[in-house]
Amino acid sequence: MSSVVAQSHFIFGLRRGVSNNLCFFDEQTVVFPCGNSCVCYNTVQRCQRFIPGSEKSQGMRALAISANRRYLAVSERGEKATITVFDLQHEQGRKRKVLTAGDMLVQEFVCMAFSPDSKYLIGQTGGPEWMLIFWLWEKQKVLATVKTGNSNNSVAQVSFNPHNNMQLCVSGTGVLKLFRYSEGALKQSSFPKVESINFLCHTWMTEERVIAGTDTGRLLVFESGDLRREINVASKALQEQSDSNSLHRQVEMKKIKDIDVDGGPNVPRITAILSYSKGFACSLGSGTVCLFEKNEEDNYRRSKEIRIPPDPYSNELTLAESQEIDTMCISPAEETLAISTDRRQLYSFNLSSLEINKEEHIHFEFLSQPFHSKSITGLSVCIRKPLVATSSLDHSVRIWNYDTKVLELYKEFQEEAYSVALHPTGLFILVGFSDKLRLMNLLIDDIRSFKEFTVRGCRECAFSHGGHLFAAVNGNVIHIYSVTYFENILNLKGHNGKVRGIEWSLDDSRLVSCGMDGAVYEWNTQTGKRESESVLKSCSYTDVAFSSDYKTILAVGTDLTLKEIQDCQVLREVPADEVAHTAVAVSHSGRVVFTGTSSGTVRAIKYPLPIQKEWIMYQAHCGPITKMVITFDDHFLFTASEDGCLLMWKVIDKDGRGLKSSRQIIRTEEILVTKSDLEEKTQNMLELKMRLEELQMENEYQLRLKDMSYNEKMKELSDKFTQQIESLKTTQQIMKTELEKQEREHQKTTAELTVKNSKEIKDLELSYSQKLIVEHERYLDLQQKHHRMQEDYEKQLKDAEELKVQSLQELTQIYEAKLQEKTQLLDQCREEAQQQIKEFKEIIKQVEEDEERKIHDIQIKYERKLHTEKELNTNLRGETGLMTQKFYSLQRQIDDRCADINKLKQERQRLLGLIRSLESDIEDLKRQISGHEKTNQDKDKTISGLKKKNQELEKLKFVLDFQLNDLKKQTEPQQDDITEKKERIHQLEEELGQIDQSNTQLKLTVSDLRLKLRTRDKEMHKEMQKVKDLETHLQRLKSDLHICVGFIQEPRKLKESVQMLRARYVPQANVVEKSSVDEDIQTAFCRHRDHLERTVNSLKARLAKSAEEHDKVYVKIMKENVTLITEINELRKELRLVRTQVKDYKAQLATFKRSNKSRPNSENGTKKETKHEDAD
Repeated sequence: MSSVVAQSHFIFGLRRGVSNNLCFFDEQTVVFPCGNSCVCYNTVQRCQRFIPGSEKSQGMRALAISANRRYLAVSERGEKATITVFDLQHEQGRKRKVLTAGDMLVQEFVCMAFSPDSKYLIGQTGGPEWMLIFWLWEKQKVLATVKTGNSNNSVAQVSFNPHNNMQLCVSGTGVLKLFRYSEGALKQSSFPKVESINFLCHTWMTEERVIAGTDTGRLLVFESGDLRREINVASKALQEQSDSNSLHRQVEMKKIKDIDVDGGPNVPRITAILSYSKGFACSLGSGTVCLFEKNEEDNYRRSKEIRIPPDPYSNELTLAESQEIDTMCISPAEETLAISTDRRQLYSFNLSSLEINKEEHIHFEFLSQPFHSKSITGLSVCIRKPLVATSSLDHSVRIWNYDTKVLELYKEFQEEAYSVALHPTGLFILVGFSDKLRLMNLLIDDIRSFKEFTVRGCRECAFSHGGHLFAAVNGNVIHIYSVTYFENILNLKGHNGKVRGIEWSLDDSRLVSCGMDGAVYEWNTQTGKRESESVLKSCSYTDVAFSSDYKTILAVGTDLTLKEIQDCQVLREVPADEVAHTAVAVSHSGRVVFTGTSSGTVRAIKYPLPIQKEWIMYQAHCGPITKMVITFDDHFLFTASEDGCLLMWKVIDKDGRGLKSSRQIIRTEEILVTKSDLEEKTQNMLELKMRLEELQMENEYQLRLKDMSYNEKMKELSDKFTQQIESLKTTQQIMKTELEKQEREHQKTTAELTVKNSKEIKDLELSYSQKLIVEHERYLDLQQKHHRMQEDYEKQLKDAEELKVQSLQELTQIYEAKLQEKTQLLDQCREEAQQQIKEFKEIIKQVEEDEERKIHDIQIKYERKLHTEKELNTNLRGETGLMTQKFYSLQRQIDDRCADINKLKQERQRLLGLIRSLESDIEDLKRQISGHEKTNQDKDKTISGLKKKNQELEKLKFVLDFQLNDLKKQTEPQQDDITEKKERIHQLEEELGQIDQSNTQLKLTVSDLRLKLRTRDKEMHKEMQKVKDLETHLQRLKSDLHICVGFIQEPRKLKESVQMLRARYVPQANVVEKSSVDEDIQTAFCRHRDHLERTVNSLKARLAKSAEEHDKVYVKIMKENVTLITEINELRKELRLVRTQVKDYKAQLATFKRSNKSRPNSENGTKKETKHEDAD
């Protein structure tokens, strides 16, 4: 193993495709995924801590942080997906638990969430299962599982209720479900009808309220799982639906569901939502975050809007502002809001400055640095400055300072940047674009071009160590230019494929290159000749480097090995592994070789190279490593990848000390500034100074004026207030006098009232005493009556008792006689019953025996039937298993065919490159042949012989064509079978599509009929209410008429009562107008309903049309696939012909060379004869 170790030090970038990819650990530290690890970044100290991913994972999928900010859960893809829980309070992020789905085969967990007390964890699996798993994670115990979605309804987010550990929410396309954990199972507690709504995010506001965002830019409020209202995002107030008018509410709910179906592409999507103490924040479209605050009426008011700032270095104004927000998080003290975007950028905003900042347009700031959003294509370091340059497919070139960990310069261009090289001084940069190669100055605040070279599509470029030369690659040619004169000194030709890597020697006298043609050449940069070469056509090299002593060459390629080459021979070779090497870098001390792989890992291999597989492997990136560079002092290693991340490694020995280098590197701090820029800046400084002085003078003058005006205002206000005080004093005295008067009047009135009350009390006492006397007399009379009645009832009771005693004696005598008769009858019945019981027992025995025989026969019959049915079931299961196996085998065959097509395309491209190189060789040979035509008269005979051979070969070709036709005839029936199976699959898919269309149409019709029923029920209810109102109206009129009839003898009262009846019951003009208004409302409602029905019908027609178009497109794709397969077969034939032609050409060349060697004397003789003829 190597004694040198690489330690991850700092990383620039953000990983996409990870849900919830940004969260706060504390007020100063954020956690985000980058490469193949999670990064804890301290924004104040600008330091990072790494939590590496597992080795066998296929990449991260989601992050989740606990409520107490201690635990971090990371889900990783794989053959069996896992969730790893890390302890963030531990310095190295200690791994606590690894959770799996148990016996279920799960490939990924889409999203996760911790419970409020951090004891439980939920994880949502991906398709096609879409299972929600509920863990007690510290014991690695699965408590419950439930299916939450299907192939049409995917899940985007899961979360716990922050006030209840046992309640959770799941949202996605057509899904918003609330679950409650009870009795060992997750039970759904709400069933809202949201099948047509695509939910992208949600958040809990209270114990029962959830706000969800959709892909059509709408915020929907759910309470206890039911849709209550919608927050109007456009205005600053919440428009709530009134619960009183139920019909209007249903129409609005229908609109809510219909708008989500017809949401256009320009509608802003709500991709992230976050609740906090004052309200909530949500993303509204590209580059915008809106803050909503809660008011007293339990509504939400839109308060502020924060935008992503436009990029000052970018030429395109809308690129930075058009970013879509992926994740939002807020710090524990709610002081900082941080976001991540789809272009791999991190932004933050200080919420405490909201109250101070009253500007209309508030902007985010970068959390650390602006990162690359696409694959990094170029990487370079310089000697005199701690700078690293990177180029990317996102059209940008960036200059990073690896001492301060800051992005110093950054510029975007119109074209993609393919390669980059820093001058050793760090003052110039060379960038390769698709159209030109540009040499640029690194100014104090800009990257400015000053010379362009006509080198198109330059994928590799490098300055010499002295800085006086640079090499640039154009396809398979290497151009060497002078930096001082900008002249093309040399063109190094020899590669047949594209050059993938170049490197200068320390003294700049040699240059090594490798290419896709499997060649590694060492060039002399003074003469332009090859000094050594190594060609291996089976390998396509990707990178090359000199060893530390510049005597040997190290190269990596597609054959998965690391080779050490010296004097045209492979000295050593590190054995192959499953992963290919893509980049190589050698330390200047010569102790270690670093290689990057296609899986994103970095390997440290000791030097001299070992014979066995001995290396240290580090988890680095989530994509293939494109470039690797070691600084000239051997302190740092830089790796760049297709995932857009730049990773900085600290190179140390096993004791933790840095490597000692023999070279002394002196750092310089010079910066290039143009004369025009300096003059502009000095002029601006002078203008600003002048402006400052003028502003100071103006401010002083304005302050004096303001002092004067404020003093005058103060005097006016003081006079006004003194006048007001005096007026208030006078009003106070008037009020006091009025109060005294009122008190006197009150005393008088109270005295009069007491006198009146005393008189009334005396009168009442007299009247009630008289009434009491009358009532006492009545009471005495009633008492006497009671005594009389009591005596009469006693006499009647005595008479009744005597009669009852006599009747009882008579009855006892009668019933005793009857008893004797009945006892005799009972004895007779008992004897008969015993005889009948004996008879019944014998009958029961016979019946039981008959029934047992019948049951036995029936049992035998049904057992036979069961046996036959079981056999049928097993046969059917076997047939279904065979059918599924056939289906999967056909799918695998289709996938294999697609893979073969891609491989054949790649082979075709490679062979086309070889054919081009062979064609160039053939042209050179033709030129040589045309030059030797005069002296090659003897060669005509050999040519005639070759023609005869050619005829023989044509005969062979005819035979081969005949054999080819036979082979085609053999393959035709197999192709017919394949086409028949494809047609059957196509028919089944069409039938499925038709069934889906019919289902959707039936659902729409059912919903329409339900709406119509509800409206009809409401109309009936209104009519019944009207009838009831009219009946009550009639009853009141009858009662009033009955009262009116009582006044027939009194005409005046009768007249007044009739007038009252007329005023009460005869309708007036206003009432008629109201009824007409009601009729207008009903007609308008009917029109609105008709309009809605028409829109529903038009939507159905559109759906049918889109389905037909989809079918047509599918048929087209199938036809194109058939044509592509035929073209591939034709290309295979052409390839075979080309190979045979190449072999023929090689045979001809060999014969030509032999003939030239065998007849040198004849050629000399012919030359002498021609000379004599010329002399004559």
